[in-house]
Amino acid sequence: MSDEARSYLSTALTVMEQNALRSGDVDWADVRRTAYTEAGNAQRPADTYAAIKRALSRLGDSHSGFYDPKGAQELSGDDQVRRPVEGRALDGRLGYLSLPGVQGSEKIYKQYVREGRDAVARANRPNACGWVIDLRRNRGGNMWPMLAVVGPILGDGDVGSFIDADGKKTVWSVEDGSPRLDGESTGRGTSPPVGGGSAPVAVLTSRSTASSGEAVAVAFRGRADTRSFGEATTGVPTGNKSHRLSDGAMLNLTEVMDADRTGRAYDSPIPPDEEVVDNLGRGGSRDPVLDAATEWLAEQSSCA
Repeated sequence: MSDEARSYLSTALTVMEQNALRSGDVDWADVRRTAYTEAGNAQRPADTYAAIKRALSRLGDSHSGFYDPKGAQELSGDDQVRRPVEGRALDGRLGYLSLPGVQGSEKIYKQYVREGRDAVARANRPNACGWVIDLRRNRGGNMWPMLAVVGPILGDGDVGSFIDADGKKTVWSVEDGSPRLDGESTGRGTSPPVGGGSAPVAVLTSRSTASSGEAVAVAFRGRADTRSFGEATTGVPTGNKSHRLSDGAMLNLTEVMDADRTGRAYDSPIPPDEEVVDNLGRGGSRDPVLDAATEWLAEQSSCA
């Protein structure tokens, strides 16, 4: 193995060992022996990629990932394909918001927030007495634009946190409809609360709700007059941090667990309060999850 390849591989393994949420569960001496053996006579950083990916799988978090330089560049580009944010008014003065995942550049995030807040405004005509937040097709990405869209519905105050391997907590909060991390603005601008930030909310989840989509679901857990419907989520309600390597490749490491406002932490599928089999994409003409959610909302005092 060349000195360049050995140094590159060693650096990647050290970043994993020092930062991964489940680092303490891993035999790093064995991981290093195996990685150097698999890398064999590697001469370039690219020759070590397979060994790095195998080492990542040893973390067992089902969320960490490795991107080569091209993949890392595409991940933060402007040409991301995503579903639009959908907002509409439902019968019974209910607002409906379908919130997809989002990943890309800062330009993409600004577009998403503008589109999302416009969707909330459309759904709030006339003033909604309750809300449906549909996360069933949200595969994740950057959670802060998503929280910026739902922040006015969530209401101000602490809504969740990250917890690292040492138990350190970093708080998510909403102020004037804008998300903050440990009190610091995430740069998404303010937006006035909808329904005083206290209207009842039904959150819809499915097996496709993942990563930052699960973080949004967690932000609503423990909130008053809030109930979730559908199916358990994918099971990666954890936070990742990106680490660039010398050739432009990227390690996207799971480093924290999501926790709700009550302090309960999550690192596995999140079950709904009311389980309803989802038929989205399965040829059904009805939407039993949405039906169950709107029936519950109609029973709430603000919508009676």
